[in-house]
Amino acid sequence: MNKNRFLIAGALILAGVYAFYFTDWFTPKTLQVFHTYRNLQSRPPREGTLPALIFGLNRSSRITEIKLVSLSAYQTNSNVLPLWHLVSRSNSVPVKTFFYGQKIRGLQPEVPGSRAQPLAPAVNYRLFVTAGNIKGEHDFALQ
Repeated sequence: MNKNRFLIAGALILAGVYAFYFTDWFTPKTLQVFHTYRNLQSRPPREGTLPALIFGLNRSSRITEIKLVSLSAYQTNSNVLPLWHLVSRSNSVPVKTFFYGQKIRGLQPEVPGSRAQPLAPAVNYRLFVTAGNIKGEHDFALQ
């Protein structure tokens, strides 16, 4: 009888160790966000124009909030006005990539009628993306 209890306890301990070290059940869920630039015009870009800024996620997600702020302003005041801020008022569609300033189905500007502000080169920015209780952020600068 004691031998059976000992074997069951050992199996439960091994299962717990396996679950902790070899699964992601106990790690907080995060979104990995990245960016890239693409010239989407067939003609060469005019001088001074920036290529399209595209953001991507590591998995397709129903985004509930997108917020882009100037990093230097955010570091001094976490309540800085965002340059682009979209929130979900209903169900958003799952997306894996999106353009800066894009209208995404299910997301609306936090301030009705507002639009994405122009970005400047050589300025650091931070993008916050929330999908339910999963969050991600990404720092970047335009080249």
